Amino acid sequence: MNTNAVIAIHGGAGTILRASMSASAEADYQAALHAVLSAGQRVLADGGSALDAVSEAVRLLEDCPLFNAGRGAVYTAAGTHELDAAIMDGSTLDAGAVCCVKRVRNPILAARRVLEHSEHVLFTGEGAEAFAAAQGLEFVEPDYFHTEARYRQWQLARGQQRAMLDHDGATLVSNNDDPTPHEPIDPNRKFGTVGAVALDQHGHVAAATSTGGVTNKQVGRVGDTPLIGAGCYADDATCAVSTTGSGEMFMRMVAAYDVAAQMAYRNVSLEEAAHDVVMNRLPKIDGRGGLVAVDARGNVTLPFNTEGMYRGFARIGETPVTAIYR
Repeated sequence: MNTNAVIAIHGGAGTILRASMSASAEADYQAALHAVLSAGQRVLADGGSALDAVSEAVRLLEDCPLFNAGRGAVYTAAGTHELDAAIMDGSTLDAGAVCCVKRVRNPILAARRVLEHSEHVLFTGEGAEAFAAAQGLEFVEPDYFHTEARYRQWQLARGQQRAMLDHDGATLVSNNDDPTPHEPIDPNRKFGTVGAVALDQHGHVAAATSTGGVTNKQVGRVGDTPLIGAGCYADDATCAVSTTGSGEMFMRMVAAYDVAAQMAYRNVSLEEAAHDVVMNRLPKIDGRGGLVAVDARGNVTLPFNTEGMYRGFARIGETPVTAIYR
């Protein structure tokens, strides 16, 4: 049995500034991260699989309105919500993903069903929803995903006629003389995706990622999150990776897979491979964001090149560690 079992999560990266976050908002984020990590940690402690641990962590992040996935997802240019998610099992290289779903309460559970019950890897839109319905997953009305803070971010982005990463949007909203507490977000610079990676006691790794995309995105836009190798990747031979950031750049760099590939072909450590992707390669094309990753030895890394990233990790029997700022 592997005694290094560990789970790591992220709740998005971007312009997350201490100065623009109230003490109560910061406490809310830290508490949410801690609760999600504790739940994933329990799955691992009970002998559960890495796949089960990341599924549960991301499901809880989707249900938490503080993060841009599931309830609390950002708005498209049409004032709707389009959700994406992916999951991958490092022991088999099986993967499942959905994109542009509008009524599936937990897109990560739909992605998990694709992994387990379909010969395909990725379903989109109506086909994804039909598959999820056939699997008996919970559906909700579109207004379930609404939160007032995301709606205000959308109005702000519409006024400026641009798309924005959600933690960037929060900083803007919080600077608008509005007493309501928000997460910090500058509209150009917020990457609100959630994700988890884990190593279980059996020595297997898994990764999962979920998002509502970017505020004011064009309808039908799909970012890196549901793309295996870009937003999510897992292979027992190397590592498990979940990314968050400017999706188009992570897609162009195949960022998640690049971490694993560098470990395999350059024979470098998880830390060195992840650092190279986030700090050297992505910035060459203005890629902003970060990732969480774990390898089969239980090493964990959480690099990011933005001002902040909601993140944390937890080993069996130890207190979860959470952080927001650099």
